[in-house]
Amino acid sequence: MLLRVHPYSLPLRDPFRIAHGSRTEQPTLIVELAEGDYYGLGETAMTSYYGLDTLACTAELQHLAPAFAPIFVEQLRDEGVEAILRATVPADFNPFLRCALDVALHDLWGKLEGKRVGELWDVDQVRVPTCYTIGLAPVEEMVRKLRAFPWPVYKIKLGGGDDDLSIIRALREHTKAPFYVDANTGWTVKQAIDFSGPLQELGVVFIEQPLPAGDTEGQAEVHRHSVLPVLADESCQTEADVDRCADIFSGINIKVVKCGGLIPARRMIVRARERGLQVMAGCMTESSVGISGIAQLLPELDYADMDGAMLLAEDPATGVIFDPATGHAIYPDRPGTGARLKAEGGGAQVRG
Repeated sequence: MLLRVHPYSLPLRDPFRIAHGSRTEQPTLIVELAEGDYYGLGETAMTSYYGLDTLACTAELQHLAPAFAPIFVEQLRDEGVEAILRATVPADFNPFLRCALDVALHDLWGKLEGKRVGELWDVDQVRVPTCYTIGLAPVEEMVRKLRAFPWPVYKIKLGGGDDDLSIIRALREHTKAPFYVDANTGWTVKQAIDFSGPLQELGVVFIEQPLPAGDTEGQAEVHRHSVLPVLADESCQTEADVDRCADIFSGINIKVVKCGGLIPARRMIVRARERGLQVMAGCMTESSVGISGIAQLLPELDYADMDGAMLLAEDPATGVIFDPATGHAIYPDRPGTGARLKAEGGGAQVRG
């Protein structure tokens, strides 16, 4: 089995701002595992906030090529994705990079079986809409973006301070769609509690990660007094974090790149259900390769944030898309995750 790494720089349609900073493009790595006529694709965003570097991560992935070389597609069919990962990838391997390999193997597995990955899992086919994200910006710019992109449910990035309520009030004048609010660790305990009531009145469904991940005492206080459910994001990155979040959050947002792929993400979903938590799956800013992998989890979720590819000015791939009337996934009629790279060219790909 051949392992290839394709670095890309993904241009954004608009500058994307959160409490941590702003960017106009997103580096990403698309990983390909191939043998003969079969190939699988996975992706991991090179997010600088998590210390990821394109050249270093490309080298780490390419270092695994000899471990994949003796693997044949028949072994994947017979032994399964998890067994192949155990045989080829060190246990302490970077979870962002492990995720790309995990999704690529799932894509390849689905193609071998001739079915979409999500159909190979024995789960109820519940339909959950994805939200569309409005990044933190001057309120006039946020209103412009909302009006330019009608959608059934929005995630609003906040965390800018005491004017956050006025932002939601301004946006509410232009849509009746539900809002998810993501404070990206930018609030105090008092703000999170005080904002929760007015936000509920303004049609907000939940608040995501209002406090820094290390402030468990403050989050416990918010959990006790917030009118709205509060979901963990930065506080819940790995399987071990689910139990730590269970007593101080109402739910978790799973990022498959942070936990290491679809296999650990599904285990997190199971454990969250056992602890009575709501479950959301989110994305980074990534192409249709990454989004198509995450979208296989949709029937197992309460909420979804899978708009990463919709934020791009140019997508190097095709795959799962979302119905603008309902927010529901539209899966391409092909096996695996449904992702395919477009023909090379157009200046998007960066060769390492």
